[in-house]
Amino acid sequence: MTQTALCSVTDGNLTQSVQALLHTMLALDSIQAILVPQHLPGKSMVMPVLVSDPERLERVDLFAPAFPMNAAKLVSRLSRKPAGGKIAVVLRPCEIRAYIELVKLKQGIPDDLILVGIDCPGAFTNTDYLRFAAADDALATNAFLKTALSGDGRFDGGIDLSPACKVCEYPVPDGADLLIGIFGLDSDRQFLLVAQTTKGDALFEQLKLTPAAPPDARAAAVEQRVKTRTDARDAMFAETRERTENLEKLSGYLAACVNCYNCRVACPVCYCRECVFVTDVFDHEPFQYLRWARRKGAVKMPTDTVFYHITRLAHMSTACVGCGQCSNACPNDIPLMELFHTTAHVTQAAFDYQAGRSLDEAPPLAVFRENEYAEVTGGKH
Repeated sequence: MTQTALCSVTDGNLTQSVQALLHTMLALDSIQAILVPQHLPGKSMVMPVLVSDPERLERVDLFAPAFPMNAAKLVSRLSRKPAGGKIAVVLRPCEIRAYIELVKLKQGIPDDLILVGIDCPGAFTNTDYLRFAAADDALATNAFLKTALSGDGRFDGGIDLSPACKVCEYPVPDGADLLIGIFGLDSDRQFLLVAQTTKGDALFEQLKLTPAAPPDARAAAVEQRVKTRTDARDAMFAETRERTENLEKLSGYLAACVNCYNCRVACPVCYCRECVFVTDVFDHEPFQYLRWARRKGAVKMPTDTVFYHITRLAHMSTACVGCGQCSNACPNDIPLMELFHTTAHVTQAAFDYQAGRSLDEAPPLAVFRENEYAEVTGGKH
């Protein structure tokens, strides 16, 4: 049964009040560590940190608009085998969805994890966040939340949300055991806790929270945010399809690719230990390059860039959660998220599948259904 509680924010400081909640959580005998986004010493950047000492939570900043990596891969590492104790992991919605995909791909076992999700107002690109938070990272998060939750969307310095966040239609983490919510609330006064699973109910009881109904404004606030992002997403789909509708346009779209493969490394659901593109299969001999150049008159270097991305699209389109880390990692700012999200949306719709929606849904290509695509196989419905 879903349980909800409203937690007070002290002195208008949401960050410190959430830190206090996490401190209480980590002090419980049932939880040995918490994976949380935390400011690193000497820099404003926020990275996942595994904390076992409650006194080491003073730099935690759950709602900082920084998203340098999708932590699903880290959670996969923490849960491939028994860790010897319960670990709570605080994740954005796209990180939870990516982890759910990894579990279905046998890359994690969630039994010893408690998934704590947050309402996600979005994040900036890495460089924009460092610029935004340069003066004071704690004040920067408060300033970000005031603008992001107001619906204004105009941040200081002309900074905007990352393209992936502007089109993310899943700002609330349905797959979390415990949800920390801020949409539809005055974040200077209170935040919401929702237990969404049996694990969440158990933690809710251990925290000795007083049940309280969420505010009436929450549902409408979430609905409006989803609508705004979905409209932006659909516009992005249309633009991307037009820009990549044939091989010539796709080649131009990907022309700046240097085969660094950062997008593969950054992708949370690209989990192969060995990728064919980093083997000697594509380590061509000098005479081959010269032969291609003679045959075509000119050949773009490095080669195989379009083939690389088409291969990744074929592998990842059923599992892509649209987190945007592929674009975030690209040194030449190729809009990879737009391409992968657009393709994934069509692929997943064809299989009536949504990446990260549920552990009970098997990946489309992992299950044979006799009556699927009868118009292609020639079978009967």
